[in-house]
Amino acid sequence: MSRDDQRHRLTTVTGMAGLGLDAIASVAYGPESIVLVLAAAGSAGLGWTLPVTVAIVVLLGVLIACYRQVIQAFPDGGGAYTVATRYLGRRAGLVAGASLVVDYVLNVAVSVAAGVAALTSAFPALLPWSTELCVLVLVIVTGVNLRGIVVGAKAFALPAAVFVTSVLVVIVVGLFRPEVTAPASQSTTIGSVGALLVLAAFGNGCSALTGVEAIANATPSFRSPRRQRARRAEAGLGLILGVLLIGLAVLIQRFDVRPTEGRTVLSLVTEGSIGNGWLYVVIQLSTVLLLALAANTSFGGLPVLAAKLARDDYLPHVFGLRADRLVHRHGVLVLAVLSGALLVGTAGRVDVLVPLFAIGVFVGFALAQIGMVRHWRAERGRGWLPRALLNGFGAVLTIAALIDVTASKFLEGAWLIVLVIPVFVLLFSIVRRAYDRIGRDIGVGTVPARPRRTGSVVVVPVVAITKLTAECLSTALSMGDRVVAVHVSFDDEQDRARRFEADWQEWRPEVPLVLLDSKHRVLGPPIARYVKSLTDEHVVVLIGEIEPAARWERMLRNRRGAVVARCVGRTTSAVVCRLRFRLGFSNTV
Repeated sequence: MSRDDQRHRLTTVTGMAGLGLDAIASVAYGPESIVLVLAAAGSAGLGWTLPVTVAIVVLLGVLIACYRQVIQAFPDGGGAYTVATRYLGRRAGLVAGASLVVDYVLNVAVSVAAGVAALTSAFPALLPWSTELCVLVLVIVTGVNLRGIVVGAKAFALPAAVFVTSVLVVIVVGLFRPEVTAPASQSTTIGSVGALLVLAAFGNGCSALTGVEAIANATPSFRSPRRQRARRAEAGLGLILGVLLIGLAVLIQRFDVRPTEGRTVLSLVTEGSIGNGWLYVVIQLSTVLLLALAANTSFGGLPVLAAKLARDDYLPHVFGLRADRLVHRHGVLVLAVLSGALLVGTAGRVDVLVPLFAIGVFVGFALAQIGMVRHWRAERGRGWLPRALLNGFGAVLTIAALIDVTASKFLEGAWLIVLVIPVFVLLFSIVRRAYDRIGRDIGVGTVPARPRRTGSVVVVPVVAITKLTAECLSTALSMGDRVVAVHVSFDDEQDRARRFEADWQEWRPEVPLVLLDSKHRVLGPPIARYVKSLTDEHVVVLIGEIEPAARWERMLRNRRGAVVARCVGRTTSAVVCRLRFRLGFSNTV
C-alpha cells in the first residue's frame, strides 16, 4: 500500500472522530430519552435513571467487546453483513445488510434534524426555515465527505473534542459540588406497570448505542495495521461513551432533573453543574454542531457496506468504485439523496424520525453476535470458548433489547421499519438475480469459442473537412478492414452537399464518401438507417468530438456527437466509439 494511499486512511483518533460522532452525539439525547419515560412515575421513576443507564452501559461494554472480535476476525469490513453472510447464510446476511442501510439513512436524517432543532430552539426566528436548514447542513456534510473520509474526520475532530471535554468538565464539577437538596416526592413502589415503564425507558435509552458498529463496518478505511487501529478506536469510543452516560445519569439523579418544556436534559444538567456562563454556551453550541455532524458516521460506514454488497452482486457494481482520496462517491451521494428525501418528507421533525431509529442497528447487532458464536465454534482455535460465550451473551442481550425497542416503538412508527427492511432484501435479491442472468448470458465461468478474425467496417460521420475529420479517418483506418465516411445533407442544402462532395474528391483521403438525405433536418436517424443497411459482421461508428482546453469554451460545443451516438446506440447493434480531439493538447488517441 503506497504512502499516498495511507495518507487518505484513518488513524485511531481520526477513526473515533470520523466514525464515532453518532455514538458520541447520543450523549445529548440518550439520557433524555430515559428521563422522558421515567418522569411519568415522578421522583420514584427518575430514581431508576442510573440503574437503567448502568444496564445500557453494560450492554454497551458487551457490544464493544464483541465488535472488537468482529474486527479481529473480519478486517475487510462489512460488520454484521459479512459475519451473517458467512455463518448464517445469504438471507440472514441480506437482512443484516438491509437493516444497516436503513439505520445509516435514518441516522443521517435524525442527526441533521436534531442539530437543526437544537439551533432553532436557541434561535426561534429560524423555525420556519427548518427544512431548508436541514438540507443545507446535509449538503455541507456531503460535500466534506466527497473530499474523503479523512478530510471529514479531521474537520469534525475539533467539535467532538470540545463537546467531550466540556461534558467531562460538567460531570467532574457537578460531582464535587455541594449536595443539592432534591424536592420532596411521594415514594412509589415499582410493580408490574413500573416494570413496563423501566423496560420502556431501557428501550428508549438504547438509542445511545447506535453507531458503535460503524468502526467494524469501515475497518478497511483505517491505516495499517488496520486491525489494531480499529480495535483501539472501538475501545476508546466505548470508554468515552460509557463514562459520559454514567456521569450524566449520576448528575440527573443528584440534581433531580425533570423534563422541562423548551429545555433539554443536558442543558439542565449543565446549568445545575456550572451555571449559565460561557461554558454553558460552549456546551450548547458544541451540542448543536455535534448533533448535526453526527451524520458523518453514516457517510463513513454505508459507502463501505455498499461496496461489499456490490462486490457480492447485491448492488450495482458502480457502488464498489472508488474515486480520488479513496471515496466511494456513489455510496455517499445515494445516502445523501435518501436521507434528504426523508428530511424533506418529514419536514425535519425529530419527533417523527426518532421512533424509526435504532431498530435496524439492533437487528444487525443480534445477527452479528449469533454469527460470531458460529465463527468461534467453526474455528476452535486457542481460547475459542470464552470468546464464543461472550458473543453468545451479547446475542442474548441484543435480542432482548431488539424485542424491547421494537415493542416500545412499534405503534409510534417502528412498524414502518419492519416493512422496509424486507423491501430492501427483495431489492438486493432482484439485483443479484439480474447479475446472475447477465453472467449466464455472457458465459461467465465457461470457456468460450476461440477468437477469430472477421470482417468489419468503420463508419465515420463527417460535417466538414478539418483536422478533426483527418484524425477520425486516420484512427478508423487503423481499426477496421473498411472505412466509410457519411455526410448528412438536408433538402434545402443540396448545393452545399454537392460542393462538399467535390471538396472531398479534391482532398482524396482514400475513403469513400456516402451522402445521406435528411428531410426533417435530423442527424441521428439517417446514420442509424445506413448502419442497419450494412451486411458486415461487425460495424463500428466512430464519432469525433472537439474538446477545447478552456473549461468555459466546452459550453460552446454543439453536442451533435452525443445526439448521433445516442440514436445509433439505441437503434442498432453497432459499436459506438467517441474520439476526443483535444485542442491545446497532443492530438493522439
